[in-house]
Amino acid sequence: MNKVYKFVVGILALTLLLVVGQKRLNASSNGSNDKDIYFYNWGDYVDPEVLKDFEKETGYKVIYETFDSNEAMMAKIEQGKTYYDLAFPSEYTVEMMKEKGLLEKLDHSKIVGLSNIDERFLDTAYDPGNEYSIPYFWGTFGIIYNSQKYSEEDFDSWKKLWDPKFEGEILTFDGARETLGIGLLKKGYSLNEKNEKVLRKVKNDLVPFMANVKALLADEIRMYMAQGEADIGITFSGEAAMAQEMNENLSYVIPKEGSNIWFDTMVIPKTSKNHEGAYALINYLLRPDIAARNADYVWYATPNKKAMELIDDEAREDETLYPDDEIINKLEVFKDLGKETTILYNDLFLDLKISPQAD
Repeated sequence: MNKVYKFVVGILALTLLLVVGQKRLNASSNGSNDKDIYFYNWGDYVDPEVLKDFEKETGYKVIYETFDSNEAMMAKIEQGKTYYDLAFPSEYTVEMMKEKGLLEKLDHSKIVGLSNIDERFLDTAYDPGNEYSIPYFWGTFGIIYNSQKYSEEDFDSWKKLWDPKFEGEILTFDGARETLGIGLLKKGYSLNEKNEKVLRKVKNDLVPFMANVKALLADEIRMYMAQGEADIGITFSGEAAMAQEMNENLSYVIPKEGSNIWFDTMVIPKTSKNHEGAYALINYLLRPDIAARNADYVWYATPNKKAMELIDDEAREDETLYPDDEIINKLEVFKDLGKETTILYNDLFLDLKISPQAD
């Protein structure tokens, strides 16, 4: 099926699922029914047919709700007004939620299929031993560009983004960690740098880079690049892969200094009232055939090594989604920086956006 057509059909199906789920949510927000599973996920991040099949196969009912940021998700779970049984935070958010006591420690004896996950993506710094989380999707952060106008050599180093020839041409992701990260990588620092003097120097060094930025956006980068309305975008690999599906003239590269590797994960919040249902859904999503269906639908990289044999051949061979080990070894995961440093990142980023000039 054409990927764009499948995407539209999926959106319609997911919208219906959300409407039904919201009605259930409004009708019963206390999670007292042991056949109901309250599922909190990113938008359009699971094949709606997978959830329907899960319900038919198990007898559970999935009440599905979406969020658009880790911060919004964590705040709602912390409020505790809805008893979510399963949520999908990103890696650094797992750390934050652990520290706040918002997560259940996973009972590995109830998990079937953890061995399906690629060992490279287990026992990570953000969750040693996978005590609280299991990887669901993963990806990278890099540069997508119009290969008819530019070559890979134009973007083989983050430093090259400072070239005045790119003035007003770059679309970049609207995020503090990502933007400061570009400056940190250029200077050879860790993406998890905490030294305030270093961060302020990096912020000042980013001023000429910001002169080359046309706009700071999120998911819109994908469509602008696909439609040829921009020639350079700095975004996530999944977004880049979808843009490439719509425009064969686009290429994706991770500069030689390395970049960020991200994970979205499955966790059971402390609010859960249906642990058995949560484990049932986790185990279902860990099945290779189901993980492959989700990967083909979302068009992001699955960490499920057994699913790799079943996914779309085009996706499996796509180096944007699945870079080689040489590149992966240069990637760094975001860690929780603590409240004070997080505020500093946000303040420096805001300064760059509002008044892009050196201190």
